[in-house]
Amino acid sequence: MSASSALSDPDARSEPPARDAPRLVLASASPRRLDLLRQIGVEPDLIEGADVDETPAPGEEPRRLAARLAKAKADAVAARHPQAFVLAADTVVAVGRRVLGKAGDADAARAHLGLLSGRRHKVFTGIALRGPGASAARVVVTAVRFKRLSAAEIDAYIAAGEWRGKAGGYAIQGRAGAFAIAINGSYSNVVGLPLYECRVLLDGLGYPVQA
Repeated sequence: MSASSALSDPDARSEPPARDAPRLVLASASPRRLDLLRQIGVEPDLIEGADVDETPAPGEEPRRLAARLAKAKADAVAARHPQAFVLAADTVVAVGRRVLGKAGDADAARAHLGLLSGRRHKVFTGIALRGPGASAARVVVTAVRFKRLSAAEIDAYIAAGEWRGKAGGYAIQGRAGAFAIAINGSYSNVVGLPLYECRVLLDGLGYPVQA
């Protein structure tokens, strides 16, 4: 059938134009968060870290810090991608109200592990999602208790280098998994992104997640 006859034929129907899938930007350069998203079938279209000062404000509580930093990261990246979904997260490790940030060197990491040894601590992850005309956020908390660590165990962990770039100076998905006596709450939250809550936010704002 020619194009002209197709136009004159009332039974001839054209397919509706395909709708573009919404774009998802992961506002984090963390390979752990990317791996976790892929675990639930979510593949970001773009990875773009946010340059945000992570210094706690005087007297700022760990939960509030995690929420504030996640929001700041999402806002910074969403400003450059206003029509996309932007997902950001920030993880804070705390003993009581004391925040244990990313250790800048081996001595700081050793001090973190010494403080965590034989004690219960909490991991707070703030997640913030920005979509076209909508936003959502949540803070997820997981309690972790470490065994009492010997000086030799701490030295071996420091030598392995897993502490670099990790909140609290450890990676639960690595060798530090053998330090954890108990984990009360989301394991993926301790890794860096609570998957259940992340999916709830994505679903709630209308971003399609494969079952």
